[in-house]
Amino acid sequence: MKYYLIAGEASGDLHGSNLIKALHLQDTSASVRCWGGDKMEAAGATIVKHISSLAFMGFIEIIKNLRTILKNIRFCKNDIRNFQPDVLVLIDYPGFNLRIARWAKKQNIRTVYYISPQVWAWKENRVHSIKKNVDKMIVIFPFEKTFYDKWNYEVEYVGHPLVPVVENFKKDHSYIQKVKGTIALLPGSRKQEIKVKLPIMLQATKQLPGHEFLVAKAPSIDAEFYAGFLKDYPNIYLFDGTYTLLMQSEAALVTSGTATLETALFNIPEVVCYKTGNLSYEIGRRLVKLKFICIVNLIMNKEVVKELIQHDLTPENIVHELRLILTEHGKRDQIFRDYEELRKLLRHHGDPSQNAAGIIVSMIKK
Repeated sequence: MKYYLIAGEASGDLHGSNLIKALHLQDTSASVRCWGGDKMEAAGATIVKHISSLAFMGFIEIIKNLRTILKNIRFCKNDIRNFQPDVLVLIDYPGFNLRIARWAKKQNIRTVYYISPQVWAWKENRVHSIKKNVDKMIVIFPFEKTFYDKWNYEVEYVGHPLVPVVENFKKDHSYIQKVKGTIALLPGSRKQEIKVKLPIMLQATKQLPGHEFLVAKAPSIDAEFYAGFLKDYPNIYLFDGTYTLLMQSEAALVTSGTATLETALFNIPEVVCYKTGNLSYEIGRRLVKLKFICIVNLIMNKEVVKELIQHDLTPENIVHELRLILTEHGKRDQIFRDYEELRKLLRHHGDPSQNAAGIIVSMIKK
């Protein structure tokens, strides 16, 4: 059978790659064509568009690149039409994917949404479009099922795919030891966010002598891009392999997003760093109706890890929060207890990616 997947970000590439592996196990004749990244390609898919050319962040940035986005949408529709898939699988990336879902419904193409848009955070009225245009929604957070139940829309909860991914990595790499004083810097997966956050993180390192700082390289970004930021920091190095870096780190500075959850699953105390353009931030602040921006805090419904947002993201505040999680044992112990509770909440029967693949394959066969 033929599967067409669309992911637009690094997290979608990861989740999509594990879904593709599961699809190949359950459908040995599977042909997969997708928008994604290196991980999805390595899993056996044909890449149409790479995520490195797709990630636009913030309201103003999207407006600036609107012509490119609309061109991509037209190209995507034509490519789907030519491929004639048995099912279209949309992975997060809502601004783009919900438009494609509306079009696909008119073309009578069966559509599955895997990794729900965060309609519970903002634009809740998008649920009407989802109910109308998406044949099956597969969710990865337990509270999402409760949310959609409120709208009388039946969804499938499969568990969070990162849980087994991280657990398997930790088991396979148990020989990696913690290195005292090592702090991981995870400035993001897109050039746009790295440009904003990495310089602030690096400035903070000057006030923390005696620690080794390593910058996690994003898979889709060349090492040369980081050179300009690191040229004035000869003792700070780029590290290719985020999971390996987290395994040996004592703490981390992490850009808001999926990486905050990955860091928590690795049991690493973290400080969440978020900053965007002032206009984008002011627009978002008025639209988003959540107490937290970090998914760890959202799942737990309390502040497990500190969030430094916009004007609070300063070198001085970073240093203060890092010292707390590095030196206050009571603070670290509480974070570890909360992380354990988080893992319990996200575990589910069976492998989430296999669960999702099973739903998709059975849907086609029906």
